[in-house]
Amino acid sequence: MSTPITGGCQCGAIRYRVTAPLENPHICHCRMCQKAFGNFFAALVSMKKADLQWTKGEPSYFSSSEIVERGFCKDCGTPLTFAYDTSDKTSVSIGSLDHPDAVTPVCQYGLESRHPAFATFHTLPGSTTEDDIPADQREHLKSLQHPDFETG
Repeated sequence: MSTPITGGCQCGAIRYRVTAPLENPHICHCRMCQKAFGNFFAALVSMKKADLQWTKGEPSYFSSSEIVERGFCKDCGTPLTFAYDTSDKTSVSIGSLDHPDAVTPVCQYGLESRHPAFATFHTLPGSTTEDDIPADQREHLKSLQHPDFETG
């Protein structure tokens, strides 16, 4: 991914820019990440703290342990950051990037808490969002979330 890299929360209250290349894209299965993301794992990518700039709003923070701080949008709840207090690095959630498809995780952490079904998720049957909504209700599907780009 070329810099700058942008992203933000679902409602648009918080936007950020990363001014250096992303490092160590990964997923973490640890129980704290599962709880923080409300999911089976957290998908994160790192950079130096100095290379992350808030361009609109700022996250609220929760200390999930004595050495970890997690940033999130207080308005919509989007998980945004993870950082150890003692590190010069921080991570942003890959899903909050404007182009999450440009980042592919290269490793996994917290394997002790990996959900047993994780290895078979790719074999589950699937459908598109539109396939699951009756045609007469699709007009109400219009997204109210912030677009995946800067709006000024």
